[in-house]
Amino acid sequence: MTHEQQVKDSTSGRTGRLGYLGRAALEAAEAGLSVFPLHPGSKYPALHGQRDCDGKGVCAEGHLGWEQRATRDPCQITEWWNERPWNLGIATGPSGLVVIDLDDGRGKTAPEPWAGARNGREVLAQLAQAAGQPGPWATHQVSTPSGGQHLYFRAPEGDELRSSAGTLGWKIDVRAHGGFIVAAPSRREVGTYRAVNRASIAALPVWLAEALTPAERGPVTGPLPTVRPRGRAEAFLAAIVRGETAALAAAEPGTRHRARLKAARKLGQLVGGGALDGAEARAHLLSAAEAHIGVENTTRAEVERDLDDGLAYGAQMPREIDGARDRVAR
Repeated sequence: MTHEQQVKDSTSGRTGRLGYLGRAALEAAEAGLSVFPLHPGSKYPALHGQRDCDGKGVCAEGHLGWEQRATRDPCQITEWWNERPWNLGIATGPSGLVVIDLDDGRGKTAPEPWAGARNGREVLAQLAQAAGQPGPWATHQVSTPSGGQHLYFRAPEGDELRSSAGTLGWKIDVRAHGGFIVAAPSRREVGTYRAVNRASIAALPVWLAEALTPAERGPVTGPLPTVRPRGRAEAFLAAIVRGETAALAAAEPGTRHRARLKAARKLGQLVGGGALDGAEARAHLLSAAEAHIGVENTTRAEVERDLDDGLAYGAQMPREIDGARDRVAR
């Protein structure tokens, strides 16, 4: 009996209970993608975090997060989705994917040099035009409940591109190593993720790969962009940014790696919620962490990688600023 036949036999009596989300998870795995469960109706991983890890089972030799536990194993997938109708997460790094996440502008005015753009899709079109290339639309696409789009691409071989928030431009995030996406047909209170172009996943265009490849950067000079309060919400936002960057700047050697990730995740949540521009958040963080470079052999590349990882992770758990309060976007 072949391995494939054994798998079919072991799951045939249970797949009927999986529902459409479980079947979608199996189909994604069959297509070579690494999947894991998200809490029903949400975009948050259902697997336990490091803080709640008891060091047993799969974590007996060290905590394994969602990126490490994402799988293509049909038996594990069947076991997970027989428990509950989880939403479907795809770990982009292990899946060999780069997903361009194009957000809606929500009526906000795009900053320079993206003046006139209404959303991430129009910014990406401007980037393609500036590169003298056609828009990268001929690939698998998924619409999000918030009015955005996910463009799926195969990652270039040998390049470990990282997730980032705002690196390409206004309202554009990237999901690669260190990131995940909510896949169709997952549902949230605000709507459903839907495949709007079922084309095969195309290779990441060379011009986009080059734009996403980190370049050596010199020290940040000149005035940084600032959060300009225009009411209680903006004042509250400015206070959050000041607090996080001050804590990052004051972090002692030995704690700085964690401090960079923590501050970047907090600001990444604001980026994900549409309250803060990704490039602006990164500039604030990099300025605050400038003193970390050269201490304890810390390189600029290491600092930037921590900040980009933290921003990308935080953007997947967005916070919306409402008056003098904030809340997690559902």
